[in-house]
Amino acid sequence: MTEILPERAGNRSLRLAMRLSLVVGLLMLVIKVGGYVMTGSAAILSDAAESVVHVVAVAFASYSLWLAYKPADATHLYGYAKISFFSAGFEGAMIILAAVYIIYASVHMWLGGLHLENLGLGTGLTALAAVINGFLGAYLVWLGRRQNSLILEANGKHVLTDCWTSGGVLVGLGLTQITGWLPWDPICAILVACNILWSGFGLIRRSVGGLMDAADPGLDQALTSILDRETQTRGIGYHGLRHRNVGRALWVEVHLLFAGSTTVREAHAVATRIEAQLEGAAESAMYVTSHLEAIEDHGKVHAPTMHGQESLDPPG
Repeated sequence: MTEILPERAGNRSLRLAMRLSLVVGLLMLVIKVGGYVMTGSAAILSDAAESVVHVVAVAFASYSLWLAYKPADATHLYGYAKISFFSAGFEGAMIILAAVYIIYASVHMWLGGLHLENLGLGTGLTALAAVINGFLGAYLVWLGRRQNSLILEANGKHVLTDCWTSGGVLVGLGLTQITGWLPWDPICAILVACNILWSGFGLIRRSVGGLMDAADPGLDQALTSILDRETQTRGIGYHGLRHRNVGRALWVEVHLLFAGSTTVREAHAVATRIEAQLEGAAESAMYVTSHLEAIEDHGKVHAPTMHGQESLDPPG
């Protein structure tokens, strides 16, 4: 089995990026609240509401990032990295909550009578927020994927969602100024809310998949290809390939079948080389555990039990 490596130096860049996201989120909240106070726009209010949710989500994501890199201990033998999937699910839930509030506030203000003023200044502030969030969100997604941090990637997508929200607000305010028809404001806010609902459900779906150890077909194909090549070259067999994503690393298990005459020293040396080949199949950290078996009695060991129940190992 490959030893678990200590926390990587790249973790520092992730934490700095998360702090940057929190600071920018607070700044955007101030800008958008100021824009709403000056204009009374339902669309700007919806944008500000999304920023409130974003700040809360970033705070939880920051804690999750810290926890994900804690080393394994007596109570969590595999570490805390799976908090990444909880964080992504929480972020998705917060996005959905913001979208629901945006729809509610827009309809409420529409039915209660629309009154807009200072649209030029409000449009300028919203445009500034959109540009800043666009650059920040793209950077967070890029860094999250590069460092295999689902927490940071989810946060980046939330920031981009905020950017899209501001974009929708700009469209609504622009149409209102051009046509003079006030309902363009809440209509665009509602359309933006529907769009970010899709983003929120996507994050929750990914969170559930990670918590349920959903298989990655692409990774499975890559690992199988490597195992086929390496075992055929060395005249051995394999079965029981399993893999899962734990948030910031991949865990892989496989059974290797050797001739009974192979010494433990020889089998272990071969297994170590195969593990090294498997680790190169992914850009993120990968921990491989190989189980060594004698091929002569493999069928007997993995035969159905006396009660007719199949072995828990996959067929090989």
